[in-house]
Amino acid sequence: MMESLFALPEFQMSLLLFVALGGYLIASRINQSAVIGLILVGLLVGPSVLGLVTYTDFVKSLAHLGAVILLFVIGFEFNMKDIVQPRNFIIAFIGVIVPWIGGWYLAVLFGFDSASSIFVGTACTATSIAITANVLKELGKLQTEAAKAIIGAAVIDDVLALLALAISADVVGGSFSYLGIAIVTVKAVAFIVIAAAFGMLVVSHFLERLDTTPFVQKYPEFIFIFAMMLAFLYAMCAEAVGLSAIVGAFIAGVSFRDVELRQSHSLKKGAEYLQIIFASIFFVSLGIIADLHQVTMEILLFLVALTLIAIITKVAGCGIPAKLGGLCTKDALIVGFGMAPRGEVAMIVALIGLEKGIIGQGIYVAIVMMSLLTTVITPLVYRNWFYKGEYCLYDAGGTCIDEGK
Repeated sequence: MMESLFALPEFQMSLLLFVALGGYLIASRINQSAVIGLILVGLLVGPSVLGLVTYTDFVKSLAHLGAVILLFVIGFEFNMKDIVQPRNFIIAFIGVIVPWIGGWYLAVLFGFDSASSIFVGTACTATSIAITANVLKELGKLQTEAAKAIIGAAVIDDVLALLALAISADVVGGSFSYLGIAIVTVKAVAFIVIAAAFGMLVVSHFLERLDTTPFVQKYPEFIFIFAMMLAFLYAMCAEAVGLSAIVGAFIAGVSFRDVELRQSHSLKKGAEYLQIIFASIFFVSLGIIADLHQVTMEILLFLVALTLIAIITKVAGCGIPAKLGGLCTKDALIVGFGMAPRGEVAMIVALIGLEKGIIGQGIYVAIVMMSLLTTVITPLVYRNWFYKGEYCLYDAGGTCIDEGK
């Protein structure tokens, strides 16, 4: 009877939120970002320590929703001009090439075969902006030039990382073709352009007109439900063309940022309340997915080296172009460290390699742990180095009301 109760989604949801509360308490005690506390408590309750929570399909689904909602909310802070600057393309391009070479060469040095080395390099190309964006939001720094460069370059990076994955899989499988890569590129770019244009030029105006109707006056929550439906639809379409779902959600947020509503509930505020719940579970899940028991001494040495290479190549590969693109040294380093988290994107690449039999369990664990470590390091660097002592206090609606140093 008790086991059946524990298996209920209501209990699992309650447990995850209870764990998330513990993450906030830990973050407060060590004076760090909430993201750090949530990941640490995930490690504590996950297979690595207590084994109370495992990465089930239910947890995975909730975490996925959390990442999608988080990037939908972040999208409201940006416009398309912030993304399509030439500087961001250069940052993203070099920030993919340099980590790929670094990861591949390191794997070769450790004696791994050619196929495994190629996939290690591919995993190093990934960037997950969910963590960086959340920390910048906590600090009230989303409107800085560095933040705009990070978000813009990361969206482009996602397309380039997709191409790197497609090329690597084809090379390893012996089916590489320029036509196949061209098709993947066209699909990804076409989705971003069409989705953004449709959202800004069609959907936004439709929502504003719908807001003036008697129907919406009677049901002011209707437009918010409609917008969230489109956000998840965008996320699904992004995955359908091979991109990360969070890119689709981010584009939806960018598309709806200028929607002016008079009768309806605020789209941004409504999404922020959802974010509070589901994004917390997403960050906890990053700790749960890691299992430190799988780390042998050999893998530990490779993990340490891989993590160092992963950070150095992103900081240099993205930071130097950012500096040459006109940012000051501090902002260039902020961009470099901001692009360093591999998060769930590299974990997905590793899982694909494992399922295809290209990499073994040891390399898979090393990539997952590298993803986790790079995810944790960025908030620590931001809080304790670049933005030490800076903060932003929010009101109930998510607006920064007290920003200080």
